[in-house]
Amino acid sequence: MEAARRHKGLLMLALLAGTAAAALLSLCVGSVSLSLGEVAAALLGRGQGVSGSIVLYARLPRMLAALVCGCALAVGGVIIQGVLGNPLAGPNIIGVNAGAGLGAILCSALLPASMTAVPAAAFAGALCACVLVYTLARRTGASRITLVLAGVAISSILSAAIDAVSILFPEAALGANAFMVGRLAGVTLEMLRLPALLTVLASGAALALSYELDLLSLGDEVAQSVGLSTRLARSALLTLAAVLCGAAVSFAGLVGFVGLLVPHAARFLVGTRHRDLLLASMLLGALLVTVCDLLGRVLFAPFELPVGILLSLLGGPFFLWLLFRQRGGRRL
Repeated sequence: MEAARRHKGLLMLALLAGTAAAALLSLCVGSVSLSLGEVAAALLGRGQGVSGSIVLYARLPRMLAALVCGCALAVGGVIIQGVLGNPLAGPNIIGVNAGAGLGAILCSALLPASMTAVPAAAFAGALCACVLVYTLARRTGASRITLVLAGVAISSILSAAIDAVSILFPEAALGANAFMVGRLAGVTLEMLRLPALLTVLASGAALALSYELDLLSLGDEVAQSVGLSTRLARSALLTLAAVLCGAAVSFAGLVGFVGLLVPHAARFLVGTRHRDLLLASMLLGALLVTVCDLLGRVLFAPFELPVGILLSLLGGPFFLWLLFRQRGGRRL
């Protein structure tokens, strides 16, 4: 037991060190390479000229955005998979992506001169979609199956609405294009304040409810046998997942597969106990998005590949691998 605890502690330290290294590298590398000394001077308020502006107004907000986005989506994915007992589940199951996308494109259509309102509209759309999914599922018992079916149904309807708005307002579709592919370029510190606060608070609440999440992942019968109110616990946890995922997509756009990829990697490293799983997922999610955003900036320089596209390129094959492993045991 002591050896296992020490092993997990070392893994957490390694993940923390890797995340810190990736974050520091993202401040140094780009179309203009900066030394560690120049970055440190800028962070301490002693930066001069172009290098200081690049760090403080472009790379620092983008690096923090990657950390917040990765952490929020990863923790949201852990919660959703635990509550639904489905390793193939992700934020799209509770309508987050479709709701955020509809909110963003409607805002672009109705308020074309106010693109700063798009993040708020996306966050509101994500939360409304989650509430709609859970309300619909609750009328039929709020079981795992009804939640999944309700999520698929609502996501399909909202996706159709996005297509309809895109046809009726083609200018809005062009305006929301960057949001739809998921990218961190242009994120400011002002845009990050509320999402970062929500991510910290909701992640802390998820850690506090990790025992309830352990019970729910074992099935409703087991959870109810020890006195857990499954409906109340499921409602609270899905609310946290909705807040986390909504906070991430509000500034990053539709960044996919983080909530699917990271929980599996964390589960492989630290096991299925949700307290350890949540902590590892926070670090892994932040590391994954930071590295992918960095690669998107340097692989095709001077052009950039949005982080959402790069994550989809990684996540698509991984999802297929999971699907076949679920069907064929561990043949892969």
